[in-house]
Parts: sequence; structure tokens; C-alpha cells
Amino acid sequence: ETPATDDKSVCVSSSKAATHFSPCFSHMEMFLVALSFAYFAKALSGSYMKSTITQLERRFDIPSYLIGVIDGSFEIGNLLVIAFVSYFGAKLHRPKIIAIGCLLMSLGTFLIALPHFIIGRYKFETSIRSSVNSSSNLSPCPVGSGVLATAPSTTAGPSSGCEHESRLSMWIYVFLGNILRGIGETPVQPLGISYIDDHALEENAAFYIGCVQTISVIGPVFGYLLGSICAKIYVDIGFVNMESISITPGDARWVGAWWLGYLIAGLITLLSAVPFWFLPKSLPLPERRLAKYSPERTSFIKDSPLLEHKYQADEPANFLEMAKDFLPTLRSLLGNPVYFLYLCITIIQFNSLIGMVTYKPKYIEQHYGQSASKANFLMGVINIPAVALGMFSGGVIMKKFKLSIMGAAKFALGTSLLGYFLSLFFFTMGCENASVAGITRSYNGLYKEDKYLLASCNTICDCPRRNWDPVCGENGLTYISPCLAGCRTSHGSGMDTVFEQCSCVAVGNHTASVGQCNNRDSCHRVFPYFLALSVITSFIISLGGTPGYMLLIRCIRPQLKSLALGFHTLTTRTLAGIPAPIYFGAIIDTTCLKWGQKKCGGRGACRIYNTTAYRYSAHLSTLHLHAYYSVGVILINNMHLLWGYGYWFRVSCMNLCMIYCYCYSENM
Repeated sequence: ETPATDDKSVCVSSSKAATHFSPCFSHMEMFLVALSFAYFAKALSGSYMKSTITQLERRFDIPSYLIGVIDGSFEIGNLLVIAFVSYFGAKLHRPKIIAIGCLLMSLGTFLIALPHFIIGRYKFETSIRSSVNSSSNLSPCPVGSGVLATAPSTTAGPSSGCEHESRLSMWIYVFLGNILRGIGETPVQPLGISYIDDHALEENAAFYIGCVQTISVIGPVFGYLLGSICAKIYVDIGFVNMESISITPGDARWVGAWWLGYLIAGLITLLSAVPFWFLPKSLPLPERRLAKYSPERTSFIKDSPLLEHKYQADEPANFLEMAKDFLPTLRSLLGNPVYFLYLCITIIQFNSLIGMVTYKPKYIEQHYGQSASKANFLMGVINIPAVALGMFSGGVIMKKFKLSIMGAAKFALGTSLLGYFLSLFFFTMGCENASVAGITRSYNGLYKEDKYLLASCNTICDCPRRNWDPVCGENGLTYISPCLAGCRTSHGSGMDTVFEQCSCVAVGNHTASVGQCNNRDSCHRVFPYFLALSVITSFIISLGGTPGYMLLIRCIRPQLKSLALGFHTLTTRTLAGIPAPIYFGAIIDTTCLKWGQKKCGGRGACRIYNTTAYRYSAHLSTLHLHAYYSVGVILINNMHLLWGYGYWFRVSCMNLCMIYCYCYSENM
């Protein structure tokens, strides 16, 4: 009889009840489709989370570092159960465990959207208030005794509903929902990949896994595109009169329909759980693959239908032996200098990459004056495909030139250094700060930073100084509010509101319009070059991703491969995935020039940044970490020299320590 040639061939049945109506290949294909859909769903929801960070900042009035805590909570949830799921999940019904994970991801995504339905309508800071029984607006400049004009002004007392909101910060729901997403995502990759590897032919398993990974790259593209669409829609669409809204998607107070994308992502994730409930615990092995295994080799296939009965009594003993051997095995793994060094440098690299990717849409918004919708669109259409193409091209180069371990290390070094030097050009692609009276310019328009918000033209007004309701004067200068612009009257509504008799606008008709002045022409000119350089550097840096991953796999003994990959994932998520968004956000917060005001008082989200300080802080943090990564790769390339001089190095260190101790004792 002709041997089977692929996974669609006749299979060894796992039960006498199996019939020709249920060929094994249909189950494998169904599992591949289901797993690909699950990968797509989790990648879409994860990238959508990153596309909404500025929306969440503004909606909940929280700083960037707190957004970093929320973003890192996904990794926290993942780490809570990764060891338990990876070990015990492999012994249970893997498709159903994955289905439960998808349900938890869906529940977490819905939980993130929940605050929108209980927090009430979004009320942004504004000075435009219509008078009762009149179509005209109240004067933006209430003339008082002048006493409050020279003292730090305070906002009005807490608005209605403030006491209710102060009891619980609504962002806690987002935090808990993201933790639940992380818990649910845990079984998808390890159990899904192991299921394919256990039941597919060896020559087909790599192809199947590659297909699944490719689908996972498409997810972020759709996630950012979904973020772009939702960011264009006002947060309370359908419940407010849009003609009365005086802000645009480019305004620092604009909040898009962030909740809508989470409902869509949650529904997609919920649907991805359905197929796994109809899949068997294990599939019959193809005859061709089964014939390759000796009794010793097949003893490792715990889910094999022919061997399943052999492990039921031996499970406790095997577990004890595995637990006893864990620490010596881990010590042996970390004793591998190449693996340990690569582990350290990838932690550094992941800190750089995660911090950059998390806040890149925000950087495009704040530095180049783009809307959140456009920033997300560019991330999804330009940057993500460049990264995917770079990773794929790196794998092709590895295969075409048959790179060895040292070849992979040298290739990773080359791409790292080239990407590092290209990234230096980001420092030259800067924009000047927006011209805001009392913050970046004086009231007479001089190019100097002036933090004093009051001037002779507005001292007669009792202006609150913490509000952010910018208007653009005819002189091209932005004022924090119509009151601080000295405007006495206004007419119109929404975006058509015009402020008149503005004493601080000393040109033309002394008028001002709603919103910031759009006079940063240099930003618009340099922005296309920034995008081009961003795509090139993303492609080049990601070129070294696949060779670096192969270096990780090939530098260790085969029996340690699973532990090496698992420990690598654990450490990078713990030491990079969690802290990077937090401290990158804290660094960004230090460049804020004007903070918003919470409804109940206190500091809210940042309204305007020092773009020069923001640019240097963001890029210096990224390049500083990237430099350490390059040094680490150089050390890997010269590992043979380190081994050759290892004894001399240890002896030298001991001699230096002895000399230091001797000198210290003499001085005492």
C-alpha cells in the first residue's frame, strides 16, 4: 500500500467509532482556520488598544504614565497564568482551553468599553456659554473688581455628579479589562502551536505555523485602521448636537468613539471562540509520521491516541521528576553565555521597541499636529506593513544564504547599527513649539517662553487660568482661552463661533476664532520625510528580527529549546512589556507645558507639549536602549574572543579587587 504523502492522506484512527465521513484532514484544516482567526482577533484588539491611548487619556483625564500602567496590565494578566496554562493546558483539551481563553479576551474587551455607558456624557473645557432665552453668548471676559485678576484663579465648585465620579476612577475598568484580555490570550499561542506541531507532518507543520503567524501580522493593520475610523467619530455620537460642538478631531480635547472599536473587537474575539468547541482533544497521527517514531520518541507525544493510556498512572511521577530537574535545567540554560547575553540584549531592545510603538501615534499627533485618526491610519497602512515585510525578508535572507549562528549574529548586528545611525536623523526633523501666548510666547508675540498667563490686556477679566479652550487671534497667536485673549463679545455657535473686541489681539478687527492657530508650516513640510525615514528604519530594524530569533533557537541544546523560548517570553514580558510603557509615559509627562483640568478639580490630561523637549526625550530614550542592544550583539559576534580571554579577565578582576582592598586597609 502506498504510504501517506501529506496530512490529507488516510490516517490511523483513534477510535473504532471513526468513519470515512470524518477524515482527519478536515479537523486539521478547521483548526488552522480557527487558530488563524483567533490570532487575528487578539492582534486586532491589542493594536486597537494602542491606537486609543490618547483617547483614553483625554476621556479619563489621566497622564501618560498611567496609560502606560493600563497598557502594561495586559502583560500582567498574561504572566499570572502563563506557567499554569503552558504546563497543565497541554494535558487537557487544548481546543476547549483556547476557546475559554477567547471568551475571556472577549469579556475583557467588553469590560474596557463599559465605562462609556456608566460615566455619563463627555464634557470638555469650554468658555462658550449661551445666555438664557437668547441666541447670543455670554461675555467670555467677565469684568470684576480686579482682585481675582492678580491672584491665582480657581475654577468653579465641583459640578453635578462630581461626588459620584470621585468615588471610583473609571479607568480601573479599563485596567481590569486589559488584565482579563491578557489572561485570555495566554493559551492561544503555546497550545495552538503545539497542537499543530503534534498532529501535522513535520514538513507541513512549519508551513502551517508560518501561515498562522502571517495572519497575526494582518491583525494590527486592521486594528489601527479601526482606531482611525473610530477616532473620527465623536465619543457621544447620536446623543449630542454635533453643530454645537466647538472642537475638531485635531483638538487636544477631542475624544473619539473609542468604546465602539472595543465592542467590535470584542464581538470578533467572541466569534473566534466558536469553532474550537467542535474540535477533538487530539487528532489521529498520519501513518507516515507515526512510522518515523520509535517507542522512545513517541513516548513524548502525550496526546497520541495510541499512547494515551500509558500516561495516566505515570503522570504524578513524571511531574515530580520534571519539578526536580527544573532548577538544574534552568541553571544549565542560563549558563550558556550566548543565550544569557542574547536574553539581556533582547530585554533592552524590547524596552525600546515597546516604548516607541506604544507612543508613536501620540508622537505624530503632538509633534506634527496630526489628528489621532490620521496617526492611526498611518501606523496601520505604512509602519506595520514595513515591519511585517522586514521580518519576512529577514527569513528569506536566512534561507537563501544559509546563515549560520555567527552569520545570523553578524546580520542582526548590521541591521541594528544601520537602523541606529538612520534613527539619528529623527533629531533633525523637528518642529517649533506652537505659538501660545503666556506659555511659549509673550503676549506681544516675542519668541521667548513666558509662563505668566496674565498681561495688561486681560487683567480686567476674572479669567480661570487652568482651563484649556484655545482661540486663534488674527495676529496668528494662540490664546489659552477667549477670556485670556481679552475678548468681550462673541456670536455664532459651535465651530462658527467668532470672538470680538479681543483686547490682546492688537491687529485687524481684534477678533479670534475657535481652536489653535495652524501656522506651523515647517511641520507640514518635514512630516513626509519623517514618515519615509520611519518606514525605512522600521524595515531595516525588523530585518534582524528573524535571524535574531534563529540565533536564540540554535545557540542551545535541542532538549532545552522549549524552556529557552518560554523563559525568553517570560523575562521580556516582565522586564520590558510591563515597565516600558510606564517609564516612557513618565518621560513624556515631563515635557508637558499645560495640563488640563478635571471636572472635580486636580490635574487632568496634558493639552500641549514642549515639542523640542518631547522629540529629544523620546528619541534619546529609544536610541540609548538601542545602543546597548548593538553593543550586546557585538559581544555575541566576538564571543570566541571573550572565551579566549576569559581566564585572563577573571584573574585581572581578582587582582584589582585585592589591590583595592589593600589600599583601602592602608588608608584606614
